[in-house]
Amino acid sequence: MSQPSFTARKAANPAKLSTPCLVLPMFKGQKLEGYLAELDAQLAGAINRASKLGDFSGETGSSLALMGNDRVQRILLLGCGAEEDFDQSARKKLAQAAGKNLASTKAREAHIALDGLPLAAEDSAQLLETLATEILWACYVYSETLSQPKNMPTLAKASVSAPSALPIGQAKKALNSGVAIGEGVNFTRQLGNLPANICTPTYLAKQARALGRKHAKLTVKVLDEKKMRELGMGSLLSVGHGSDEPSQLIVMEYKGGKAKEAPYALVGKGITFDTGGISLKPGGKMDEMKFDMGGASSVFGTVQAAVNLDLPINLVGIVAAAENMPSGRATKPGDVVTSMSGQTIEILNTDAEGRLVLCDALTYVERYKPKEVVDIATLTGAIIVSLGHEASGIFANDDDLADALLAAGQRSQDRGWRMPIWQEYQKQLDSRFADMQNIGAGTAGSVTAACFLARFTEKYKWAHLDVAGTSFLSAPKGATGRPVPMLVEYLRARAGA
Repeated sequence: MSQPSFTARKAANPAKLSTPCLVLPMFKGQKLEGYLAELDAQLAGAINRASKLGDFSGETGSSLALMGNDRVQRILLLGCGAEEDFDQSARKKLAQAAGKNLASTKAREAHIALDGLPLAAEDSAQLLETLATEILWACYVYSETLSQPKNMPTLAKASVSAPSALPIGQAKKALNSGVAIGEGVNFTRQLGNLPANICTPTYLAKQARALGRKHAKLTVKVLDEKKMRELGMGSLLSVGHGSDEPSQLIVMEYKGGKAKEAPYALVGKGITFDTGGISLKPGGKMDEMKFDMGGASSVFGTVQAAVNLDLPINLVGIVAAAENMPSGRATKPGDVVTSMSGQTIEILNTDAEGRLVLCDALTYVERYKPKEVVDIATLTGAIIVSLGHEASGIFANDDDLADALLAAGQRSQDRGWRMPIWQEYQKQLDSRFADMQNIGAGTAGSVTAACFLARFTEKYKWAHLDVAGTSFLSAPKGATGRPVPMLVEYLRARAGA
């Protein structure tokens, strides 16, 4: 999977540069002064003419491509909106517009002239980081199972001149951070987009081992079904009973902090395909159930980003991987299983399987005595009813952790919204035949699912991200890479980085 490289350059007069593609951000109604007037004169008034004709409005996220000359072959105008409204949201839209247009250009190199933007150093660094991430996002094209991939981006290099308030060293650091996050996002997307006959629990284990071999600070171990049985993980193992694919518990330990410092932990639901089991799903859109490992793939992407950012933090990434299939061996509605915690679970619906793999993983993570634990899962369709595809659901037993995730989502523009896990909802999980049942009474489905998980997380600070609406989309169909930006920002803040 090819991707462009990034370099930071000192401020230079764009009118004197030579480049296959020059990217110029402009505010709405901005006067053509300085280098803009000089460039416009070189182009025989093309920029001014485009503004007067209404071809380029300068509205946030708008764009217009102009033919250049022998020295500057293409000019891409990007709208910043009104200068007084150029906030974080507008800057993200600018970065997205840059990514979209550069991914479709035939130019192999581009220069992005940001030095004219009136931004403080912190905002400038954030813009450069976002810019690199969004360009990498836009340049990602799935090609793994295509004999003749189409629309492959040609962009190989992008140089950026930062606003004058940002020193060149900080500009380079910001771009490198954006690349690390973008690569983590695209790794997550790639795992999610792969078909389930390739991306099996065993494949995920191989990916983890390959990641571990690349990085000295990352160690990987994989627990097979025999080891999980010895540990009493009857809940996790029950999900894979109907499949020929063996379940795996994948553990990635990144040691970037002090040796005896307690780690932060990420736990991902890794259902590589979900038929619903005996509680079979309807056939329509069942192919999208290859995306049911979106939580697991985000753990992979976040761990990779944390390693590449060299965060001064200890981190444990755990993936509970299984395939949920119907067969003569499959778990049946009404079966009772015993979790690693010793609590028994009556399985009333085998399609509520994500919580069954997560609860044992959440018990397993206790041995690391973590500072905080965040699990990530495409857990319920109900969260889409509540929040749509805009925000991930955040559930937590600790207010500070919930606030940290909300703030990280706001800073990264990968937002979440806090949902309740009040004790009043727990009664929906009461069972006559076990300590609990795996589904509620039919209302507040995402809440009762989180309440189920809460029963296994009482020994540490914990949050649950329900990403069923944000980790993948149906149109256009594909993995989004969320919530990697939120998780990376959360870890950076916790690391003081």
